[in-house]
Amino acid sequence: MDKCKGCMECVRLCPSDIMHIDPRLGKAFNIEPSMCWECFTCVKGCPEAAVDVRGYADFAPFGHHVTQQRAADRIAWRIESRGGSVREFVFPIRTTPWDSIASPATAPPPTTEAAHGELLSFEPDYLAVEALPTIPSKRAAPTS
Repeated sequence: MDKCKGCMECVRLCPSDIMHIDPRLGKAFNIEPSMCWECFTCVKGCPEAAVDVRGYADFAPFGHHVTQQRAADRIAWRIESRGGSVREFVFPIRTTPWDSIASPATAPPPTTEAAHGELLSFEPDYLAVEALPTIPSKRAAPTS
C-alpha cells in the first residue's frame, strides 16, 4: 500500500467491482478477495505497480513474493522464492492503442439464425473465418 497514490485506476478497471478506496487512508484495497477473478486487470492498469498479487503453485513456490512492473507495452513479473531464487517473466499487455477496440454495444444485433446457434455473438468475425467447422455428433449406434 505504500506505493498506492489513490488514483482509482484499479477501481475503474476491476470487472468484479471489488477494488475500493479506503476513505481513511486514500488507498486502494480489495474488499472481497475471495470474489476476485484474478484477471490481473488491476495489476496491468496500476501506474504505480502498487497491487500485490498472490502467485499460484503452477508458477510460484510456497512462501514466495510476487512483484510486477508495468510498462506501456508489457508487464514484468518477478517471483522470489523463500530460498532466495528469482524467476522473471515478461509478457506483452496490449498491441492496440487504448480505446481503439469498438465496444460490442456498437455492433449490430445478431441475426435470428445466429441468436439460435451455438456460436457466441460475432465469434466467426473475431476468429476471422467464414464459419466454424461443424463436428459430426457421435451418437451411439442403436442396439438390437
